Amino acid sequence: MENVAIFDSPGKGRGLKAAKEFWAGDVIFSEASLSAVVFDSHAERICHSCFRRQEKLQRCGQCKFAHYCDRTCQRAGWAEHKQECSAIKAYGKVPNENIRLVSRIMWRIDKEGSLVSDLQLTTLDELEDHLNDMQEDDLKELKVDIHNFLDYWPRTSKQHTIDDISHIFGVINCNGFTVSDQRGLQAVGVGLFPNLCLVNHDCWPNCTVILNHGRIELRSLGKIAEGEELTVAYVDYLNVSEERQRLLKTQYFFDCTCEHCTNKTHDDIKMGGREVEGVKPSDEQVKEATDYCFDMMEKMDKARLNGDYHEVVKICRQCIEKTEPILAETHIYQLRMWSTMSEVQAYLQYFEEAADFARKMVEGYIKLYHPNNAALGMAAMRAGVTHWQAGLIEFGHGMICKAYAILMVTHGPTHPITKDLEAMRMQTEMELRMFKQNEYVYHSMREAALKNKPMTMLHEPKSVEEGIKNLFHRRK
Repeated sequence: MENVAIFDSPGKGRGLKAAKEFWAGDVIFSEASLSAVVFDSHAERICHSCFRRQEKLQRCGQCKFAHYCDRTCQRAGWAEHKQECSAIKAYGKVPNENIRLVSRIMWRIDKEGSLVSDLQLTTLDELEDHLNDMQEDDLKELKVDIHNFLDYWPRTSKQHTIDDISHIFGVINCNGFTVSDQRGLQAVGVGLFPNLCLVNHDCWPNCTVILNHGRIELRSLGKIAEGEELTVAYVDYLNVSEERQRLLKTQYFFDCTCEHCTNKTHDDIKMGGREVEGVKPSDEQVKEATDYCFDMMEKMDKARLNGDYHEVVKICRQCIEKTEPILAETHIYQLRMWSTMSEVQAYLQYFEEAADFARKMVEGYIKLYHPNNAALGMAAMRAGVTHWQAGLIEFGHGMICKAYAILMVTHGPTHPITKDLEAMRMQTEMELRMFKQNEYVYHSMREAALKNKPMTMLHEPKSVEEGIKNLFHRRK
């Protein structure tokens, strides 16, 4: 941890600053979790040791709850699972993910002390729990969790005070970091990374966090001077400043006074109207179209949650036809509709239309996001893949190259998704050369290849609940 130093950040409390100069893509530090657990909803589909998604997992023969890739993963996870295994058997049921995580943390601290590594910059006692700031409903849930924790916690383990137990629940509530699957595409668990907890928020941060082979990496998004504070974004910048401030206040208990919130940067184009030949729609027209979009998004979300994707397309198409002439290409509701249409139409294998909406989405994102934002990189990757699927190799290759350049900064060359992109980039580069030599031969060979090996169905579109991309895990 020689790359960083703890300091008092004005108006924020403790923070981390750079102890030397960094450039885009530099790993400032990496950190293993103090402890991590799989989400309740993924318990049977994700390995409880390496967090990989597997078709067939082996179940723990004792508690029947934990699942592993194989004996190697089971042995690797046994140190953390051993006491949990006995506790689940004695309790007779499996407690929720928060109780399981708190229990694992307390067992580890009881065994190894408050500093489990020489690289750990802070103890859990020093982290904020914000218990006094919690809303009444959240406090009620906390009391239920504590009650269930006390029933679950073995009498043979070291006993702790209610205050100590409450503090760790509070720390998890504020600082639990979402753990993703091996490709980094879906959140599958939650863990606690003490050093990461010291990194403060900024809506336009100079760092990003990625999980890579079981460890989080704090990576620089651009040049960072020695002594400059290191920041990450706790909430998605695609929200307008007022909404970001609301989320940060209710979820993380502070008032954001960053430059982008203070100046309401990009708010005008995030909720603005489309300008055509110097003429903009009236404020009333923009408001009416925005309200209509909002209502249609609620209908779209219901249809999406029900898995009725043809109805999703119908709702989106109706909304886009009415609002696209009025709302700016950077309007966040418009971007949401384009994103959904791109994802669902690709799933239904209408690739040309999916590619068109993916292109519009990326063009809007470019005007809003930091050039090295991971969400922009993932959107460019989707656009590249859908254009390739549609046979539009030139644009597809260009988007994949753009995505690769961004993810080399945000994810690094060893991350599985970056390696996938590198393979795509080489494949599309080869196809592009073939296309430029002879378009007819290229398309003939492509059609023959697709007939011999039909394109597999894409993964089902994600739940709309994953729409707002928060950095830290929040219990819903």
